[in-house]
Amino acid sequence: MITMSENNSGAGEPSKPSGEPATAGHRSEGAEELHQRLDRIEGMLVSWRAPEGEAPIEPAWRRATEGEQRWAVTVAILVAVGLQLFLPARLTIHPHWMLPALELALLVALAGLNPHRRVDHASRSLRALSLCLVAAMSLANGWSAVKLVRELLHASGTAAPALLGTGGAIWATNVIAFALWYWEWDRGGPAARARGDKNYPDFLFPQMQAHELAPARWEPTFLDYLYVAFTNATAFSPTDTMPLSVWAKMLMMFQTVVSLMIVVLVVARAVNILQ
Repeated sequence: MITMSENNSGAGEPSKPSGEPATAGHRSEGAEELHQRLDRIEGMLVSWRAPEGEAPIEPAWRRATEGEQRWAVTVAILVAVGLQLFLPARLTIHPHWMLPALELALLVALAGLNPHRRVDHASRSLRALSLCLVAAMSLANGWSAVKLVRELLHASGTAAPALLGTGGAIWATNVIAFALWYWEWDRGGPAARARGDKNYPDFLFPQMQAHELAPARWEPTFLDYLYVAFTNATAFSPTDTMPLSVWAKMLMMFQTVVSLMIVVLVVARAVNILQ
């Protein structure tokens, strides 16, 4: 006669073979690890997680900071004006001095309306003048780029050194112009960035992803956007700073097309002349 085991610990439950893995425990550990990863990602994109017992730290793009100094932007604009005056008259809008003079006048007007060293004052007039300045620079450089491409396609007798110098000036001005566009449009411009108005950034810098990589009040300045424009014009793609909004992606794509067109046509034509 077969009798049941008197061991109460196994009553009512089938015995598990000793070699069967503890799948429930593995699933529990895997789920816990997944939740930890999701928490880290959420902390990166929504709000930085402070050490236990401390108040949570707001993301870099939501913190109010001191407005950046204007010297870097002023120097870049003066360099762009000088490069435009360097170009041959045949590649510019006539009269040759008109748009560079307009850009200088707008720069002086901006300095007069906001005489402080920092860009921390926002108004519709200042915003309009700033965008007009960048638009004038982009228009002048775009016209020169189109004229240069047309000249290259018609196989003019331009010497290689002059061609490389002209193409380099247009390329460098293009980098400065797009750096100004990024600087003016990211999160509503420099003054809005200082106030922390926007909930989400248009560009994600490395310092915004890990707060231990930068000071607590770090904000991108014009030189950061100049670096973004330069690397995009040389690598023809984003490098360490990622565009997030649609307009940022489209603007970077347009800059890549213009830069690629200038570099390929100018270098190819110069090599052909030298041969």
